[in-house]
Formats: sequence, C-alpha cells, structure tokens
Amino acid sequence: MGVSPTKIEPNSAPKRVTVLGSTGSVGTNTIDLIRRNRAGFEVEALTANRNVADLAQQAIALGARMAVVADSSCYLELKAALSGTSIEAAAGPEAVIEAAMRPSDWVMAAIVGSAGLRPTLAAVRRGITVGLANKECLVSAGDIFVKEVLSHGAELLPVDSEHSAIYQVLDFDQADKIRRIILTASGGPFREFSQQQMLCVTPEQAVAHPNWDMGAKISVDSATMMNKGLELIEAYYLFPVDEPEIDILVHPQSVIHSMVDYVDGSVLAQLGTPDMRTPIAYALAWPNRMEAPAPQLSLADIKTLTFEAPDPIRFPSLRLARDALRAGNGAPTILNAANEVAVERFLRREIGFPDIARTVETTLEVMGNRVISSLDDVTDLDSEARVIAGSD
Repeated sequence: MGVSPTKIEPNSAPKRVTVLGSTGSVGTNTIDLIRRNRAGFEVEALTANRNVADLAQQAIALGARMAVVADSSCYLELKAALSGTSIEAAAGPEAVIEAAMRPSDWVMAAIVGSAGLRPTLAAVRRGITVGLANKECLVSAGDIFVKEVLSHGAELLPVDSEHSAIYQVLDFDQADKIRRIILTASGGPFREFSQQQMLCVTPEQAVAHPNWDMGAKISVDSATMMNKGLELIEAYYLFPVDEPEIDILVHPQSVIHSMVDYVDGSVLAQLGTPDMRTPIAYALAWPNRMEAPAPQLSLADIKTLTFEAPDPIRFPSLRLARDALRAGNGAPTILNAANEVAVERFLRREIGFPDIARTVETTLEVMGNRVISSLDDVTDLDSEARVIAGSD
C-alpha cells in the first residue's frame, strides 16, 4: 500500500510537540532527546496512563502547557503534583484525545495498545506530522487509518527502528523498482531455545531482551516474534509493497535495522547501534537530522554480522500474522487484540509462554473473519476478541 512522504522545507523555528504516552519506553526516550535540544522544541502536551509522578516531573521540566493522565482516578494526584505551575491538568480518555488535538506541529504517538488508536487519529486529522510508534493503528485499523492520513494530508513518520530504516533508504519515487523489503529481527531471548525449553519460560526471562531496552509487552512480543508479525502488517500499510514482497530475516546483532532490495540487485540497508533514540531522533527532527546520544557504531569492534531464516515451528506467531494480513478485513484486528490479552495473561502467570500464540490462533478460529468499515467496527471487534482470548 504505502504512504509517500511530502516534500517539506526545513524550518529553523522551534517545533511545537506533543508526546502521547510520554512515560513509556518510547516516550521517555523522546523526552530525553527534547531535553538535550531544548532550543529546538516547545512542548504543548504530555500524556500518560497513570504514572503521575513521572508525567508531572516531565511537564514541569519541559514547561508543557498541558499534562493528561488517562486514568480519571488519578486526576487529583496530578492536579496536586502540578500545583503552583501554570500547566493545565486533565484526566480521562477524552482528555487524551483533546491533548492530541491541541495546536502542535508534531505528535509522537507512543501509547501502547489499542488505547492509542483514537488519540493518534485525532492528531492525524489535524494534518500534521505524526511520529508513529503505536503498531495498533495500522495493525487493527490499517485501511481506515491510511485513508485518514491521505485525506487530511498528514505526514506519517514510522518510529519502529525497522520501519524507520526502510523509510530512510526507500526511494518512493521509484516504488516500481522495489523487489522486496527485508525486516530484520533479533530473534529475541529464545532464538536458540527448543520447543521443550519454551514450555518453562518465565515472564522474567521473556522481558529480558538481549539487545533493546523496551517495555514488558513489547519485550514479550519480541520473545514470541509476534512483534515482527505486527511489523509485517505495518510495513504493508506504510510502504508500496504487497505481502509476498515483505521478508523477515533474523539478525541477532541488531545492527542492520532493515533493508530494501531493488530490481538492479542493489540492497540498501540502514545500520546503527540498537538504541531507540536514533529512529526517534530521525522522526523528531525530520526533514533535518539532529544529534542523538546513541553509541557510535563500530563495525571493526563487532567484526561479524550473522543472519538466519526465522523458524516458523518454534515461532508460530509469524505465520499467524502473515495469515491474518492475507485474510484482511478484521483478521489483523482480532490478532492484535488476542495477542494483547494473551501477553497480559502470561505476564500474570495465568498461561504459559507457548499458550500466547495458541490463544491468538484459537481466537482467530473461533471468531472467523469479519468485514470492518468504520472505527466503531474496529472497537467492537477488538472488544469481542479480548473477551474470547481471556476466557479459555
């Protein structure tokens, strides 16, 4: 499918930004970059789910105009934390959407899960630049979301390291010359585990990613390789390629973040150390580049880069995601919702590690496929899938 970038002239004036999900992994890295480049940015609004202490500290440090906590029960705590400042405090899901609609030039969409869909759409409908770190917008509502991006003239900048890498080396003006795109994957902490070993995996092991510092849910998705399945679906909507033209390659060193293979035999790759501040900085400063504190890449020190095909038997989530993309309609919505519930249940020790993919597959089988034509359809399907995924 693909959303082509618009040619924009660099602007030297401070960029007014909003960060949706400012206390999560991507959000805190975004805040870190803004703090290091204070002259270049003004902060309009920050939002968090219920982490009042960190949200208030960020808002005060950066002089934000508004701070929002999604959990309404945390409002009084946030109000007290911001007492004596001019920062506006608000709470509740609708207040998060209001924050996305506030006047800003750039919005980081970093709310994890389906809760980020409506606020991100609110930002898109303003026709501004959106740094997209929320997978669910494209996985759960890809056709609807892309239509909104195109109809409102928004600029969508992928923040996942893999999609950012492709964005940086893909020639949108010669899309017909692309043979395939190659998403690289670390393989997660269980790349060499047998199926028998995976039966005994604990949440503590699953969240200990070997290369990246990420939140618990994303780390578990990396361990099951569902994150790569979700990125496959994202890539279909972000770039002008069809599903068969998207490959996945395991690259344990996480140095090559993804590649584009052209018809003339050229394969262009973006390389860097595994630090999320690099793709965030690219999106934050676009169309310029900004300095970021990621460690400098030294291939001489690394010496060896290795690659291998993913194992579809030990990591069935890859097959489930590809099948859902091929099925279309509501299948990716069901896949995503069921996976979120299954991961939560695993982290609570209600199910085992292999049961995550099993729960997703069962939910897809029970629900079949559904046509979705509106955001309400997506919300209803998402809710139904969560009930089924949580009931076995």
